[in-house]
This record gives sequence, structure tokens and C-alpha cells, in this order.
Amino acid sequence: MTYINHKQKDNKLRNQIDEAIVQFSKTLVTPLTQLQETDLANIMYKTLKFNQALNYSYESALLAVTPETLLDVYTLRSKIYKKMGYNKEFPDHIEGINFDYYDEYAAVLYTQTNGKLTGTCRVIFDSEYKLPIDKNFSLDYLRVHENKLAELSRLMIEDETKGLNLEFKHLTIGVYMVMLVNNHTTLMSVMKEEHFSLYEKFGGFGKEASLQTYGDIESPFIITAWEVLKISKFFKKIFLGSKDRNPVSKGWDSFDKLVS
Repeated sequence: MTYINHKQKDNKLRNQIDEAIVQFSKTLVTPLTQLQETDLANIMYKTLKFNQALNYSYESALLAVTPETLLDVYTLRSKIYKKMGYNKEFPDHIEGINFDYYDEYAAVLYTQTNGKLTGTCRVIFDSEYKLPIDKNFSLDYLRVHENKLAELSRLMIEDETKGLNLEFKHLTIGVYMVMLVNNHTTLMSVMKEEHFSLYEKFGGFGKEASLQTYGDIESPFIITAWEVLKISKFFKKIFLGSKDRNPVSKGWDSFDKLVS
């Protein structure tokens, strides 16, 4: 993939962002300050330009490419992290909306039903910022092998259920596709040990480290790496095989050639 020049002027997009922020600020109890508006607008601009430049096509897990959708994603993140009690480790940059500078190099994916967001995640591509995991566990030992690293982050679903619900399936397919078609090979993630048994079935999934705490979260976690070119028959059947049962999976014809 080609990383875009974030200094490129795009007055139309900037105006759309400014208008979306003005409307969003009106919904808040305490309107945004000028400094907050500027900070939010700059990160949104870079994030949207990055997402608009990505190679990607899958209608059941969409890329956030409009200011309104991106603000909805930020709001959903804040809501769910507060419910989970993770808002100390992953604090809101501005009260009620959860974003940070890693979004500038992230594919921000979401699912929706009847126009309402139901789930979201992001795939952060390695950059000068490195990856969020690097704050707690250095990934430099992987970089020396010229792995094209990315990190799965901010994975959350509005109505969490046990098992493989539809949102999880769609987001997982989206993550896999955005990695594959943008030539990234290794997806890092942080998860609880009990979740590994599912992900291990994906193929190419391995443990890199075990941590007794992760930042401000006083709970054990494991760091994993998924080599997306080594998917299993299970993954192909359960996730990629769903194309035959999904009437809105536009883009599969060209995608079939990549996974055959």
C-alpha cells in the first residue's frame, strides 16, 4: 500500500469534518472547546484520508470514510469501554468520544443494522508511532525480520453474546481482508487466555508473550500474532465460506482469487 501525504489539502473534506464536529458538539452537555475541536478535526482528517486510500471492498464490515460515521465509532468505543471498566487504560481523549493518534494509521471498521452501529474495530498499521502493544511489550524483535506488522485494537460489539455472532464474523472477515489486500502479514493482538482457544483455530495464530498485567488493567493477558497467510480449513469454512449465505457480500469475486 502507499501511505498518503497527510499534509495534502482537501478543503471539501475539512469542511465536512468541521460541520460534523459543530453538529456533534451541540449534542454534548458541555460543548467542545476550540482546542478540542482543532485536535479532533486534525485526527479525523488524517484518519479519514488514510481509510479512503485503503484497498478494501466488503459491504458487511465497512470502512469509516465519513466524519459522521467516524464520530459514531468514537462514541461507541467510549460507551462500551466505560461499561467494561477499561476506560482507565483506554481513556477518552475527549469525554464521550474515544480516539487517539493511532487512528491516523488505522483501518477503522464497523458493522451496522438499520443505520445503527453494532460493532467496530481497527487494524493499526505499523508506523513511526509503532503499535500500542509496544508501550507494554516491545515488538522490535519481529520488525528485524521485516514482518509487515499491524495490531487489532478497539474490537467491541454493542450487544455481546457468547459464540460467533454475526458482527464478530463480519468484523473478523473485514480484518482478514484489509490485512491481505494491503500486503500486511502479521496481526498482533492482546487478549485474555480463555479467548485463545477460539483464535487458535484460525490457523497461523500463536502466543508471543504472557503478561500478568497490561498497563492499568490488573489482569493477566497474552500477546498473540496471527500470520494471515496461514489460515486454517476451519477459518475458510466458518468465515470465508459464509459468502454463499450472505447476499450483501459484494466484492467476493475478486477476493476468491486471494484465498484459493
